[in-house]
Amino acid sequence: MAQQGMATGFLRTKRQSRTRDAHNSWSRSGANARLQRKAVDRSVSGPALVYMVCLGLLLGWYGPGWLEAARLFDHAGEHSPARPAASADMLTASFGFCHSGGGTNCVVDGDTFWFQGAKYRIADIDTPETHGPRCPAEAALGARATRRLQSLMNAGAFSLEQGDRDMDRYGRSLRIVTRSGESIGAILVAEGLARDWDGARHPWC
Repeated sequence: MAQQGMATGFLRTKRQSRTRDAHNSWSRSGANARLQRKAVDRSVSGPALVYMVCLGLLLGWYGPGWLEAARLFDHAGEHSPARPAASADMLTASFGFCHSGGGTNCVVDGDTFWFQGAKYRIADIDTPETHGPRCPAEAALGARATRRLQSLMNAGAFSLEQGDRDMDRYGRSLRIVTRSGESIGAILVAEGLARDWDGARHPWC
């Protein structure tokens, strides 16, 4: 009987020990779970979590469309032609030829004209002389340049742009004549009827 009582006590003690171990294990697991929940609660608050979820839904729903729209906008910007600048030309007149003396709106030669009663010299070119040419070739080329300048001056509105100097020694206003930003003098040079002005006259014969 004594031995049976000892065995029963040993078994009871062992069961109690197992119960305490299981209880301690559950207590530790519960404590760890509570710590993890607290860590999550501290790192992400309720409103922040809702904001993150909503942001994720918006990006998932609209994000591909936004990216495609941005790509198409960039593609259109690369290939769309540049718009031409609006013309600021405001001057216009009907030009004839100045056969002698001054005039109101008329062309003297390939680089000189009268406009609204003032005499102008085209500042960026030099053309052959028609009043006192040095040879027949200069006279012929000068006549062609004169006719061409008259045609260009009557082709539409133009602008008068001031260059390095305001007037020359003959009292003529020095201006560069332009239309839509292009020099009319440069057109005469390209057609072989004038030279770029380099500060001095050169013979045409």
